[in-house]
Amino acid sequence: MPETRMRKRPHRGLKIHNDLTSRKPWPKLGLPRFSRRILRYWFFAVPLALVLVTYLLIFRDLPSPTSLGKYDIPLATKIYDRNGVLLYDIYADQNRTPVVLGDIPLTVQQSTIAIEDKNFYKHQGINPVGGILRAFIASVTRHKLQGGSTITQQLVKSALLTPERSITRKIKEIVLAFWVEILYSKEKILEMYLNQVPYGGTAWGIETAAEKYFGKNVKDLNLAEAALLAGLPQAPTLYSPFGAHPELAIARQHEVLRRMVEDGYISAEEAEAAKNSQLSFVRQQNIKAPHFVMYVEEQLVSMYGARTVERDGLKVITTLDLNLQEYAQATVAAEVSKLKNLRVANGAALITKPATGEILAMVGSRDYFASPSGNYNVTTALRQPGSSIKPINYAIGIEKKIVTPATMFLDIPTCFDVPGQKKYCPKNYDGKFHGPVQLRFALGNSFNIPAVKMLYLNTVSDMIASASAFGLTTLKDPSRYGLSLTLGGGEVRMVDMATAFSAFPNGGIRKNLTPILKVVDKNGKVIHELKDPNADKEIPSQLLISGERVISPETAFLISHILLDNNARSQAFGPSSSLVIRGHAVSVKTGTTDDYKDNWTLGFTPQYLVAAWVGNNDGTPMNPALVSGVTGAAPIWNKLMAHVLEGKPDIWPKQPEGIVGASVCSVTGQMPPESGSEGQEAAGCATRYEYFIKGTVPRTQETAVRQAILIDKATGREAAPGQTENVEPQEKLVLKDALSTWCVDCAQPPEEGISPAPAPQ
Repeated sequence: MPETRMRKRPHRGLKIHNDLTSRKPWPKLGLPRFSRRILRYWFFAVPLALVLVTYLLIFRDLPSPTSLGKYDIPLATKIYDRNGVLLYDIYADQNRTPVVLGDIPLTVQQSTIAIEDKNFYKHQGINPVGGILRAFIASVTRHKLQGGSTITQQLVKSALLTPERSITRKIKEIVLAFWVEILYSKEKILEMYLNQVPYGGTAWGIETAAEKYFGKNVKDLNLAEAALLAGLPQAPTLYSPFGAHPELAIARQHEVLRRMVEDGYISAEEAEAAKNSQLSFVRQQNIKAPHFVMYVEEQLVSMYGARTVERDGLKVITTLDLNLQEYAQATVAAEVSKLKNLRVANGAALITKPATGEILAMVGSRDYFASPSGNYNVTTALRQPGSSIKPINYAIGIEKKIVTPATMFLDIPTCFDVPGQKKYCPKNYDGKFHGPVQLRFALGNSFNIPAVKMLYLNTVSDMIASASAFGLTTLKDPSRYGLSLTLGGGEVRMVDMATAFSAFPNGGIRKNLTPILKVVDKNGKVIHELKDPNADKEIPSQLLISGERVISPETAFLISHILLDNNARSQAFGPSSSLVIRGHAVSVKTGTTDDYKDNWTLGFTPQYLVAAWVGNNDGTPMNPALVSGVTGAAPIWNKLMAHVLEGKPDIWPKQPEGIVGASVCSVTGQMPPESGSEGQEAAGCATRYEYFIKGTVPRTQETAVRQAILIDKATGREAAPGQTENVEPQEKLVLKDALSTWCVDCAQPPEEGISPAPAPQ
């Protein structure tokens, strides 16, 4: 063998060893042999793991699209009153009648595509830019999956998947949408969608929807009817013409018609004709307390989703007392029928337990089944509250300790400078001015000028912020409102007003309204329950109310006491008005808007809260010559409050330890003067007793002082602003409040003077 083949190769390890030993050794670095092998084969391990996880999360339980069109039998959700009386079954129609696409009018198909998926015939099941990307961004930025679903995805969602909102379920939806597009034609997908999608309540599928809402077959639907039905699937409960917000159904119909015009399906003239077309709905009669039931259904859908509510057999025990509900319904109908000469067509009422927020009765209109707008639910609609919002304004001022129940306001003509607008010069309901009036009587008699001054001192911004804390969620942007806010210049909901007023009988703690006591699933498991220790208690002394504190117990007591003081309101309402409940101390406030579109009465005891309203759904004004604070809603309120308090103990607001009493001057609201105090004595200081928060009892101050006033020598009255001729200074007794002054012993009555005030803040 040649020498070259016999030569041994040097041992490389020896050389490395020698190199290493010739230097200071380094610590041994590296991973265990097993880990190095894993890293070496990572490109095999990671994909395998991903495949395994994907299978477990996505494909293991993935339903087959071949089951589309095989309709399962749903279980009805049953809604009961608090005593177990069945109010309504919410269920999907088990006897639905599928129809082929050829029997569905083209207007139904086009309106559905226009509002739900304009690119239906162009995509392959998903819309990656307009849909998936938007849903992904929404889920990342707001932690909530949103729309963007195609018709194919919606079909998959409603027919094959469970309603939970998760990334995993969204991926399943996308996979199935691709699969469905491979298996079926576009026409078949649209047909299955129209036969499968929920249209609200018992209506699953377009044929059932046509029968439920219009009493006709789908082939007989006109454009206006088709557009309304096409708008329902996105939110069947919200957009239902029979639901809590029927006006939203019409707004949604108009949106569908607009989209159809944009996509070239119809002309603008055809859309306008459809908008003006009179819709004739078929009313359901097999329902008790319909406005309340629709309100409950809306709450349930927000909690569990429409599919669960309409198909999964929930048992819902509500807070409603059906006997009380029927009495309230009959009372509203009877009293509204007496108001025809007042141009009043509708009424509403709400009865709650303020300690728990339970809704005992909800009458949304005079007659739910009346045509055309009986299903309009005033208790959840936006209306202006008039002066009924004043207690919140005064409560803010008392809470901030800038006023007390004895604070004197000058009820005289007062104009406020409004930047960029003409002066705001409020007037009283009776067209008169009442001179010096203390807060107790200003609120009790609902005088407007003191209330506007109170809001000026509070500021509109603070009023809006505090209104939100009270639960008036619709009052948000201070820049939208002025000082007329305290006279009802903002829109609120009756359910929110009941929430806000609950803070007064609850010692300052707000209780949000709830219509549901318990929800039980089809397996008998309780999935929701009102766990309020006061739910079964009627004696307020036993109540331990917890919740969000809005005002102090002292402020709540003072407002409650003022509103139950019949003497404090007698100047405006008389001693024996509809605001008096014989044998019971009841706090109550009325409200009538300046335009006579809304008339309210809200009142409460520690046991019950009752709200009533009359007016017209379309905002048509009532007869201003006849409607007053006690002729519209007050008789309804009186009958309902007297009914719920019948046989109940008379319970006054509990006086907190932080409340003290003191005698004050009946004009100035200050402490009685010492002997020889000419200003106070001249103003008159017969005393009366008043309650105060500790530390706010007024001192003897000079709110009535003598000062030089320019007097017109020809008339003996105070000179006009800017008058310089034929005047002379005379010392007169003058009253002052935070914004105005008034000459007491001038010949001039208060209604003939204008006292300028600063611009509103």
